[in-house]
Amino acid sequence: MVAPLHGLGQPSAWLKKWQHLMTPAGHVLDVACGAGRHTRHLLAHGFDVTAVDKDAAALAHLSDTPAQRLLADLEVGTWPFAPNQFDAAVMTNYLWRPLFGSLIASLKPGGVLVFETFALGQESIGKPSRPAFLLAPNEALTLCAPLRVVAYENGFEDAQHSSNATVSDRFVQRIVAVKEHKLGAATPRYLLP
Repeated sequence: MVAPLHGLGQPSAWLKKWQHLMTPAGHVLDVACGAGRHTRHLLAHGFDVTAVDKDAAALAHLSDTPAQRLLADLEVGTWPFAPNQFDAAVMTNYLWRPLFGSLIASLKPGGVLVFETFALGQESIGKPSRPAFLLAPNEALTLCAPLRVVAYENGFEDAQHSSNATVSDRFVQRIVAVKEHKLGAATPRYLLP
Protein backbone atom coordinates (compact mmCIF):
# COMPACT_ATOMS: atom_id res chain seq x y z
CA MET A 1 0.00 0.00 0.00
CA VAL A 2 1.34 3.41 -0.96
CA ALA A 3 1.23 6.08 1.74
CA PRO A 4 -0.88 9.12 0.84
CA LEU A 5 1.04 12.24 -0.13
CA HIS A 6 1.33 14.91 2.50
CA GLY A 7 1.19 18.56 1.60
CA LEU A 8 -1.95 18.52 -0.52
CA GLY A 9 -4.93 20.76 0.07
CA GLN A 10 -5.23 24.35 1.17
CA PRO A 11 -2.34 26.30 2.68
CA SER A 12 -2.28 26.76 6.42
CA ALA A 13 -4.48 29.59 7.67
CA TRP A 14 -1.62 30.40 10.10
CA LEU A 15 0.76 30.97 7.18
CA LYS A 16 -1.76 33.12 5.34
CA LYS A 17 -2.41 35.17 8.48
CA TRP A 18 1.29 35.98 9.03
CA GLN A 19 2.87 36.03 5.57
CA HIS A 20 2.63 39.84 5.60
CA LEU A 21 5.69 39.79 7.90
CA MET A 22 7.81 38.18 5.18
CA THR A 23 10.03 40.30 2.95
CA PRO A 24 8.08 40.89 -0.29
CA ALA A 25 9.49 38.67 -3.06
CA GLY A 26 11.85 37.19 -0.47
CA HIS A 27 13.48 33.77 -0.50
CA VAL A 28 11.42 31.30 1.57
CA LEU A 29 12.32 27.79 2.67
CA ASP A 30 9.40 25.33 2.77
CA VAL A 31 10.59 22.55 5.12
CA ALA A 32 9.07 19.09 4.66
CA CYS A 33 7.02 20.61 1.86
CA GLY A 34 5.29 17.45 0.73
CA ALA A 35 3.31 17.99 -2.46
CA GLY A 36 3.74 21.74 -2.07
CA ARG A 37 0.57 23.41 -0.81
CA HIS A 38 2.62 26.15 0.87
CA THR A 39 5.17 26.38 -1.93
CA ARG A 40 2.40 26.99 -4.48
CA HIS A 41 0.72 29.55 -2.24
CA LEU A 42 3.96 31.46 -1.67
CA LEU A 43 4.91 31.38 -5.36
CA ALA A 44 1.47 32.80 -6.23
CA HIS A 45 2.24 35.69 -3.85
CA GLY A 46 5.55 36.54 -5.50
CA PHE A 47 8.01 34.73 -3.23
CA ASP A 48 11.07 32.79 -4.37
CA VAL A 49 10.72 29.35 -2.77
CA THR A 50 13.09 26.50 -2.01
CA ALA A 51 11.06 23.38 -1.27
CA VAL A 52 12.72 20.48 0.56
CA ASP A 53 11.36 17.03 1.29
CA LYS A 54 12.62 13.45 1.47
CA ASP A 55 9.74 12.15 -0.67
CA ALA A 56 10.61 12.28 -4.39
CA ALA A 57 7.01 11.56 -5.41
CA ALA A 58 5.78 14.51 -3.36
CA LEU A 59 8.43 16.86 -4.79
CA ALA A 60 7.47 15.77 -8.31
CA HIS A 61 4.15 17.58 -7.78
CA LEU A 62 6.13 20.83 -7.92
CA SER A 63 7.87 20.11 -11.24
CA ASP A 64 5.55 22.53 -13.05
CA THR A 65 6.59 25.44 -10.80
CA PRO A 66 9.68 27.68 -10.63
CA ALA A 67 10.38 26.48 -7.06
CA GLN A 68 13.85 25.21 -6.33
CA ARG A 69 13.33 21.61 -5.25
CA LEU A 70 15.72 19.69 -3.03
CA LEU A 71 15.34 16.00 -2.29
CA ALA A 72 16.88 15.55 1.16
CA ASP A 73 16.25 13.74 4.41
CA LEU A 74 16.82 16.48 6.97
CA GLU A 75 16.93 13.94 9.78
CA VAL A 76 20.23 12.45 8.57
CA GLY A 77 23.45 14.07 7.39
CA THR A 78 24.31 17.72 7.49
CA TRP A 79 22.02 20.70 7.05
CA PRO A 80 22.14 21.59 3.33
CA PHE A 81 21.61 25.34 3.65
CA ALA A 82 23.98 28.21 4.44
CA PRO A 83 23.54 30.63 7.35
CA ASN A 84 21.61 33.84 6.70
CA GLN A 85 20.21 32.49 3.42
CA PHE A 86 16.42 32.78 3.77
CA ASP A 87 14.06 35.66 4.39
CA ALA A 88 11.54 33.22 5.86
CA ALA A 89 10.95 29.56 6.63
CA VAL A 90 7.70 27.63 6.83
CA MET A 91 7.33 24.30 8.60
CA THR A 92 3.95 22.68 9.28
CA ASN A 93 2.85 19.26 10.47
CA TYR A 94 6.47 18.19 10.86
CA LEU A 95 8.70 17.96 13.92
CA TRP A 96 12.38 17.10 14.10
CA ARG A 97 13.76 18.87 17.16
CA PRO A 98 17.49 18.73 16.23
CA LEU A 99 16.69 20.79 13.12
CA PHE A 100 15.85 24.04 14.90
CA GLY A 101 19.38 25.36 15.48
CA SER A 102 20.30 25.02 11.81
CA LEU A 103 16.91 26.25 10.63
CA ILE A 104 17.16 29.41 12.73
CA ALA A 105 20.77 29.98 11.62
CA SER A 106 19.57 29.83 8.01
CA LEU A 107 17.30 32.84 8.51
CA LYS A 108 18.63 36.26 7.59
CA PRO A 109 18.37 38.99 10.22
CA GLY A 110 14.73 40.02 10.12
CA GLY A 111 13.80 36.55 8.81
CA VAL A 112 10.46 35.06 9.80
CA LEU A 113 9.74 31.51 10.98
CA VAL A 114 6.18 30.24 10.60
CA PHE A 115 5.85 26.95 12.46
CA GLU A 116 2.79 24.83 13.20
CA THR A 117 2.53 21.20 14.29
CA PHE A 118 0.75 18.73 16.51
CA ALA A 119 0.89 18.91 20.30
CA LEU A 120 0.43 16.53 23.21
CA GLY A 121 -3.21 15.59 23.49
CA GLN A 122 -3.31 14.59 19.82
CA GLU A 123 -2.65 10.99 20.83
CA SER A 124 -6.07 10.95 22.53
CA ILE A 125 -7.93 11.64 19.27
CA GLY A 126 -5.79 10.24 16.46
CA LYS A 127 -2.47 10.37 14.66
CA PRO A 128 0.25 11.27 15.09
CA SER A 129 0.30 9.64 18.49
CA ARG A 130 3.98 9.05 19.24
CA PRO A 131 5.48 11.59 21.68
CA ALA A 132 8.43 12.12 19.31
CA PHE A 133 5.98 13.77 16.89
CA LEU A 134 4.09 15.86 19.45
CA LEU A 135 5.15 19.10 21.10
CA ALA A 136 5.06 19.24 24.89
CA PRO A 137 3.25 22.21 26.47
CA ASN A 138 4.96 25.45 25.37
CA GLU A 139 7.74 23.51 23.61
CA ALA A 140 7.46 25.60 20.44
CA LEU A 141 8.45 28.62 22.55
CA THR A 142 11.53 26.78 23.79
CA LEU A 143 12.55 25.58 20.31
CA CYS A 144 12.26 29.13 18.98
CA ALA A 145 13.86 30.80 22.02
CA PRO A 146 16.60 32.60 20.04
CA LEU A 147 13.89 34.38 18.03
CA ARG A 148 11.49 37.17 18.91
CA VAL A 149 8.03 35.64 19.23
CA VAL A 150 5.34 37.63 17.46
CA ALA A 151 2.44 35.22 17.95
CA TYR A 152 1.87 31.88 19.66
CA GLU A 153 -1.09 29.54 20.02
CA ASN A 154 -1.34 26.26 21.93
CA GLY A 155 -4.51 24.26 22.25
CA PHE A 156 -7.27 22.23 20.67
CA GLU A 157 -8.61 23.18 17.25
CA ASP A 158 -12.16 22.06 16.59
CA ALA A 159 -12.62 21.41 12.87
CA GLN A 160 -16.18 22.75 12.94
CA HIS A 161 -14.97 26.16 14.13
CA SER A 162 -11.67 26.32 12.25
CA SER A 163 -10.94 28.97 9.65
CA ASN A 164 -9.16 26.26 7.64
CA ALA A 165 -11.75 23.94 6.09
CA THR A 166 -9.20 21.20 5.40
CA VAL A 167 -8.26 20.47 9.03
CA SER A 168 -9.73 17.87 11.33
CA ASP A 169 -9.93 18.07 15.11
CA ARG A 170 -6.40 18.38 16.47
CA PHE A 171 -4.16 19.55 19.27
CA VAL A 172 -1.73 22.09 17.84
CA GLN A 173 0.97 24.62 18.64
CA ARG A 174 1.68 27.50 16.30
CA ILE A 175 4.34 30.14 16.44
CA VAL A 176 5.51 33.02 14.33
CA ALA A 177 8.91 34.39 15.30
CA VAL A 178 11.48 36.77 13.86
CA LYS A 179 15.27 36.66 13.90
CA GLU A 180 16.26 40.00 15.35
CA HIS A 181 18.53 42.43 13.56
CA LYS A 182 21.88 43.20 15.16
CA LEU A 183 21.84 45.48 18.19
CA GLY A 184 21.76 49.10 17.23
CA ALA A 185 19.72 48.47 14.10
CA ALA A 186 16.28 49.98 13.84
CA THR A 187 13.71 47.80 15.53
CA PRO A 188 11.04 46.79 13.01
CA ARG A 189 7.39 46.94 13.93
CA TYR A 190 5.53 43.65 13.77
CA LEU A 191 2.00 44.51 12.71
CA LEU A 192 -0.75 42.23 13.85
CA PRO A 193 -3.03 41.09 11.04
